[in-house]
Amino acid sequence: MIRRTRHPAATQRTVRLEAFTDGVFAIAATLLVLDLTTHSLGKIDSDAQMWAALGQMGELFFNFALSFVLLCLLWMVHVQQFEHIERADGTLLWLNNARLLFIVLVPFATGLMTEYQEWFAGRMAMPVTFFLAIAISWVQWQWAMRRREEMMPDLSDDEARAYSRGSLSAVIIGALVLVLSPLIGSAAFLLFLFDGLFTRVLRGKGV
Repeated sequence: MIRRTRHPAATQRTVRLEAFTDGVFAIAATLLVLDLTTHSLGKIDSDAQMWAALGQMGELFFNFALSFVLLCLLWMVHVQQFEHIERADGTLLWLNNARLLFIVLVPFATGLMTEYQEWFAGRMAMPVTFFLAIAISWVQWQWAMRRREEMMPDLSDDEARAYSRGSLSAVIIGALVLVLSPLIGSAAFLLFLFDGLFTRVLRGKGV
């Protein structure tokens, strides 16, 4: 059998990479609901007890919504990146796989933070998972920038520099969340509300 070899610098189209990534994000987001569906409300004998039991699930609902929104933001970053990245090499594929490793851990990390947030390891599960996913996403973009002529031929120099600066926003906010989470728990993730504004500031005008 003749074995084909590829040049180390070879690239390929990103269609299958994008489809696989979209699927992993969708599954991770769907699995988040398991914490809600497996939670027992206990014995319910009246509407008042039902409402009280649902109220006791407030933290579950909050962490579910928080993780879902953050996953959506990370997926939007993925979509925006691959609006510009037209081709991928082996390194980019593995960086993308590394990012997805932490994406699939999000439901597990969310459950740990909900159930064990009185412990340091429990409080840090979500922040660490999201920060590593964000950091790898940033490294992936930087790698594509290094090979911009092959991977992003339609992006101008000025646009590339502006997007590179803007991509630091989520990394910086993620680091702040890591620092603040031991003190204020999942409320630290509310800092991501400022991501859009901070991104525009870092990019500068005209992009």
